Amino acid sequence: MTQNPQQRPASGPNASDPHLPTQYKPADVEGPLYERWVERGYFTASTESDKPPYTIVIPPPNVTGSLHLGHAFQHTLMDALTRRKRMQGYEALWLPGMDHAGIATQNKVEQQLADEGKSRHDLGREAFVERVWQWKEEYGGRILGQMRRLGDGVDWSRERFTMDEGLSKSVLTIFKKLYDDELIYRAERIINWCPRCLTAISDIEVDYQDDDGELVSMRYGEGEDSIVVATTRAETMLGDTAVAVHPDDERYRHLVGRRIKLPLTDRTIPVVADTHVDPEFGTGAVKVTPAHDPNDFEIGRRHDLESITVLDERGVITAHGPFQGLDRFEARSAIVAALREQDRIVAEKRPYTHSVGHCSRCKTTLEPRLSMQWWVSVGPLAQAAGDAVRDGRVAIHPEEMSKRYFDWVDNMHDWCISRQLWWGHRIPVWYGPNGEEVCVGPGEEPPAGEGWTQETDVLDTWFSSGLWPFSTLGWPERTAELEKFYPTDVLLTGHDIIFFWVARMMMFGLYAMDGQAPFHTIALTGLVRDEHGKKMSKSFGNVVDPLDWMDAYGADAVRFTLARGANPGADVPIGEDWVQASRNFANKIWNATRFAMMNGATVEGELPPAEKLSATDRWILSRLNETVAAVDAFYEDYQFARLSDALYHFAWDEVFDWYVELSKTTFQAGGEAAEVSQRVLGEVLDVTLRLLHPIVPFVTDTLWTTLTGGESVVIADWPKDSGFRDAAAEREIETVRQVVTEVRRFRSDQGLQPGQRVPARLDLAGTALAPHEAAMRSLLRLQEPGDDFAATASLPVAGAKVALDLSGAIDVEAERKRLTKDLAAAEKEKTQTTAKLNNEAFLAKAPDQVVDKIRVRLSTAEADIERITAQLAALPQG
Repeated sequence: MTQNPQQRPASGPNASDPHLPTQYKPADVEGPLYERWVERGYFTASTESDKPPYTIVIPPPNVTGSLHLGHAFQHTLMDALTRRKRMQGYEALWLPGMDHAGIATQNKVEQQLADEGKSRHDLGREAFVERVWQWKEEYGGRILGQMRRLGDGVDWSRERFTMDEGLSKSVLTIFKKLYDDELIYRAERIINWCPRCLTAISDIEVDYQDDDGELVSMRYGEGEDSIVVATTRAETMLGDTAVAVHPDDERYRHLVGRRIKLPLTDRTIPVVADTHVDPEFGTGAVKVTPAHDPNDFEIGRRHDLESITVLDERGVITAHGPFQGLDRFEARSAIVAALREQDRIVAEKRPYTHSVGHCSRCKTTLEPRLSMQWWVSVGPLAQAAGDAVRDGRVAIHPEEMSKRYFDWVDNMHDWCISRQLWWGHRIPVWYGPNGEEVCVGPGEEPPAGEGWTQETDVLDTWFSSGLWPFSTLGWPERTAELEKFYPTDVLLTGHDIIFFWVARMMMFGLYAMDGQAPFHTIALTGLVRDEHGKKMSKSFGNVVDPLDWMDAYGADAVRFTLARGANPGADVPIGEDWVQASRNFANKIWNATRFAMMNGATVEGELPPAEKLSATDRWILSRLNETVAAVDAFYEDYQFARLSDALYHFAWDEVFDWYVELSKTTFQAGGEAAEVSQRVLGEVLDVTLRLLHPIVPFVTDTLWTTLTGGESVVIADWPKDSGFRDAAAEREIETVRQVVTEVRRFRSDQGLQPGQRVPARLDLAGTALAPHEAAMRSLLRLQEPGDDFAATASLPVAGAKVALDLSGAIDVEAERKRLTKDLAAAEKEKTQTTAKLNNEAFLAKAPDQVVDKIRVRLSTAEADIERITAQLAALPQG
């Protein structure tokens, strides 16, 4: 006796009047439906609820940004997680907000001013910052409306901005705390400098690309004291203060400790021995420019070398002499020419392709530059961030990505947090007339009196976004939100920013929240690529605006396509054909549900007990519960692609293509059996729509409310596996499917039209298929045999025998001629491919891929011969 399926009383509308249009038009549904969800407060989380919390804070998009496919991808997955948890009875908070995007936003406003013939300096700092706020109110936040378009179920009542009053207080509080704990300091170090934006920038804002430059080898010193070094940045030689060689390099041992003449200057520089130098690379000697190269800076510190700055903040030569005032690139050519005149150029390689850092905002080539900046001493913070993952407080998913995380946090350098901008959180440090330095926290009065000035730099944008998981919940105050929703449950983000944003949130969260990590799980995704797996880039011309696809196919289609490609940590290829296929799936759900309701599918009343269910009913309920269990397991493992695929095949293949079709004859016959199957179909549709809802929210809510009469599937209960299984029914229906599939294949092979009816006799003795004969005849377009029935073909399938009379259905002689011609072509192909594969000379010369293709051709020909021979044998004999 099989276990009774879960019984659930429900009420619904009159099934004969489903109130559904004949076609699903996303544009008519999505906008109004989303606003209704928001107005009803479905996404607003309560701190007073006794439900268990579930929290995700959105990775804050830039205020200057618009929705791209990467956003759409990650937002779809975060939305699916929170929608499911909400349906499972959690107090689900998905908190939205935006990042003030210091450099990007300042650039936008400076460009506006440039169009007016002005600069920020014409306005002054306060007026310029006010102008940026005006721009933010007028133009910023476009992405928030686009998030609504996608269906993001975020709590709009808690929207935050990294420059709002509360978050600014959080920034000042943690800066003061770090400063007082001596974890923030000011020092000269090498940083990434943008000569266009006139600021230091973070590592994540550096875009590396292969540029064509030149590699110049040049001779320093004279005679036996000469040494050859190579560089791609000849202009920096004006700031050289040493030449370094490896201490074990015998070629230069006699030079170590001696001074040699630096060309084009009146200076001499020492030759130093340093293990950083690779004696096998180039000449084994390197020029050392401590003020303009990070590795050289470290060599300079080890050997107490002078740091000479020869480029100003705009990349212009400052060294006295004939090159002063030249742009860095002009100076490069001029210096090489001057060295050539002195016969000091040993070799020139041009073009020389090498990786060069560019500003991600303005694409300017960056300069490593020695500069006085503010830094976070990351040692103890990074140690804590690593320990939290090692001891299991935070899980990284997929686990293999944890190595990359440890590689970063275990080898992290101190973090430059100052930026030479006006838009951002101004560093709360005041300098006094006698060298005093005072850090001022929130609510504290800055020092007064003549000669006191505030630091002009602002903080790196990543400093404030690193506080996002707790600052958005009210920290440093102990708010009800912080008590209820911190720590957050999962951070879902791309693996490309694991080093920059994820690590900083871990460091700050553990530091500010007394060792409590900001999230339980870090779920890392891949990057969205085009259908060929190529990175999306404007230069490649393959960038897609997801809004265009939403306009054409609906938000559900875009969401389902993205989710179906989301394997943990793996990149996601996507093409328009796949979005079209997802649109077809949404249409299939709509049309099949509408058809089912027109044929009496209902959720009214209790689900009948197992003994009243047909094998077809028991099969679909068994498969339904297996699907619920599988989907739950995939969600817990962040396997979005697999859960989407499981739902796709269950809904389309098993429910719509098989259960609905197998039940048609039952519905047509009427009676108690029809009522039972109508209730089962209603149950299956109800559960399937709820399972699909987190991924495709719009079409499922429209259908579910019509089917059940419920308020919204957004607040419906998440389905539970009732435990009902019926292996016998699954085997039985699998046999039915096997018979139908084989006969369909035979009909197609014989050239019968899909709707063409032919007489047939079904011998089902000894099988469990007898109850399904009417359904199989309906699906296969098989008539009852008449008195003149004469079997011309017989198919044994799964213990059954299907005899067909094709005498009046096809032109047998024409079909025999066609098949004979096809057989001859297949045999010729087999002969030709076999001859090539038996030719040793050919095999010795042909590339492997060519040989593989010929083997595939042979295999195909052999299969065709077998198939066509069987078709000829099955034809009636004249």
